[in-house]
Amino acid sequence: MKLDFSQPLYALAPLAGFTDLPFRSMVKKFDVDLTVSEMISSNALAHENAKTLKMLEKSPLEDPYSVQIAGSDPETIKRALDVINAREGIDIVDLNCGCPAPKVFNNLQGSALLGDPEKLGRAVETIKAYSNKPYTSVKMRLGVREKNHVELAKVIEEAGADFIAVHGRTRAGRYKAPVDYDAIREVKEAVRIPVIANGDIDSPQKARWVREYTGCDGIMIGRAAVGRPWIFAQIKEGLDEPSVDLIREVVLEHFDQMIAHYGDYGVFLFRKHLHTYSKAGLPGAGAFRNAVNTITDPAKMRGEIERFFSQEPVAGMTRG
Repeated sequence: MKLDFSQPLYALAPLAGFTDLPFRSMVKKFDVDLTVSEMISSNALAHENAKTLKMLEKSPLEDPYSVQIAGSDPETIKRALDVINAREGIDIVDLNCGCPAPKVFNNLQGSALLGDPEKLGRAVETIKAYSNKPYTSVKMRLGVREKNHVELAKVIEEAGADFIAVHGRTRAGRYKAPVDYDAIREVKEAVRIPVIANGDIDSPQKARWVREYTGCDGIMIGRAAVGRPWIFAQIKEGLDEPSVDLIREVVLEHFDQMIAHYGDYGVFLFRKHLHTYSKAGLPGAGAFRNAVNTITDPAKMRGEIERFFSQEPVAGMTRG
């Protein structure tokens, strides 16, 4: 398996609570090049927690496939890599240097590494040295409060990473601050390894602009793919807005995969996806969201999905 950066590479960003195996499988049907697991704690992996091990599972469609870990202690990372190394079908180990969540940050992981370039470099070196997978990558933000993105990118490159995904905000910027595409361009100009741009890319037009403006080697999309797994086909193939029939087909298949993967608990987990899928413009979306919030039975939930997504399309939507 070789990653091809001769053409722009399109990747699904890791999103905790969203980019599990069922969701990644749906996005993979719409021509995304690279999928990444949800962020996985290196400590939980090292202890071979059963729930954590399940997070490593992948769809046969996922090739290439990246596993993202959070960690900073080299010994813990090595133990986590022992578990990853024993698994077939993983092509990339990605280090999370962007998660702004307090519980991750306060554990000196995720975006906390942005404030300690030396520790960041050691973590990347550890993965590069001990992983038996073809690629090592890093997903980073621009800094903790102040931007030190060029310094960080150079540390990551020197430590042996094969490519970097850059979310164009600081940790303090969370998900609301304007994305600094100039900073992403500065990272691209500062390093020789491929750079993937991430942050507020939510349409084919925006993806094209970001690619041209930053000179990046790829585009990574996270939140804009939730409820719209077809966004990659829209960007790469010019797919039109999906018909009501296609949306229903996607939602039902996604739901069935959730039940297969999680059992009845998948009904509860799927509610958040239905909240976004239901923004397709069909009438009665508010009542539909209220209804699914109380359903616990898989058959009843599936029936409600079929009913809602079988309505006559409103103006601007197509049936077939």
